Amino acid sequence: MRWLLVALLCILLYLQYRLWIAEGSLAEQQRLELQVVEQTAINTELRERNAILEREVLELQSGNGGVEQRAREQLGLVREGETFYQVVEQPDQPQAEPETTR
Repeated sequence: MRWLLVALLCILLYLQYRLWIAEGSLAEQQRLELQVVEQTAINTELRERNAILEREVLELQSGNGGVEQRAREQLGLVREGETFYQVVEQPDQPQAEPETTR
């Protein structure tokens, strides 16, 4: 009877070890679930970025409109016969303080 009790205790200790510490334990399962959540968020962000890039590529492949728009915005290019005007705003002048009479 004593051997049976010792054997059952050993089995219980082994199963507790497997449950809390060993490979496949609850702690490892929780860590892996957090990794899945993080990776899912990263994948979603990358899918959005890829969709934006795909739209830009299709726009550039579809004709000269996209290329012309990018050239105007990023390189400051103008068409032949157009006049380019650049407006430079002056920084705000400090207003003169009214003189006080004493």
